[in-house]
Amino acid sequence: MNQLPELPERDLPPGRHRLLKERLMTEIRREDQAARTRARWLLPALGAGAVATVAAIAFTVPFGSSSAPVVASKEAVAVLEGAARGAESGVPYGRVRDDQFVYIKSRVAYMHQVNGGPEKLDPVHTREIWNSVNGSTSGLLEEDIDNNQHVVLEGWQDFTYRDLAELPTDPDEMYDWLCETSAKKVDGEHPDGDEEAFVLFGDLVQESLMPPDVSAALYRAATRIPGVEVVRGVKDAVGREGVAITRQAGRVQVQMIFDGKTSVFLGERELDDDGTVRGISAILDRAIVDKAGQRP
Repeated sequence: MNQLPELPERDLPPGRHRLLKERLMTEIRREDQAARTRARWLLPALGAGAVATVAAIAFTVPFGSSSAPVVASKEAVAVLEGAARGAESGVPYGRVRDDQFVYIKSRVAYMHQVNGGPEKLDPVHTREIWNSVNGSTSGLLEEDIDNNQHVVLEGWQDFTYRDLAELPTDPDEMYDWLCETSAKKVDGEHPDGDEEAFVLFGDLVQESLMPPDVSAALYRAATRIPGVEVVRGVKDAVGREGVAITRQAGRVQVQMIFDGKTSVFLGERELDDDGTVRGISAILDRAIVDKAGQRP
């Protein structure tokens, strides 16, 4: 049996480095009554509107629960199964060459802290990333913020489209892989292994691209994660309303938003326990292109 690829820490999608590390630091800062800082590095998102608009998005259900189900709720299973069926019916990308790139366009806004000052939510802005199909060629990131940041990504992406194509297509095997891989990346900092599996699931759903059968297995694997529930009436960064799946963990809630009718993944929203929006995103486009900087 072929050894399944592991997810190097540096390959985490936008900001997930900060999500894992800052969870621990947040708890310490809370105890010290210090300012909370949580950063994000690389995560796909789509948004339209000003910061005030983003911050005003309603949070429609109570945050958290005193008891979590032993498996994903029936509503969450229905959403994820719908996404799996949608992935299976999707058009394959055909023959993908090693010299090509995975292109993802999104709109994003996340909290950040500059020079020790108060945290601020970025304006919603466009983000485009090109990742080498097999990791052999430098990628590219263009983000329409801070004077149109243009970054060449060299050698950071070890977890590639080729790696994703080798992941299990059986949901149970995919669930085992999620748990084993996420457990290796937290270094004992965060004891909730189910939450880390959910975080890894969210990363893979967002700023990556994978074959339809692998994508379907990933969605079905997420139904095995205990405590996954549904939040209705959640809007992504461009105002598209959908149904979110989420899992309560600590003082941050990540909501993965899906279209209520088609179950297509729309984007994500992150909230503090007081309902403050810490990040929001939406996916605009995913494609295979021939070179970095090329758009479909």
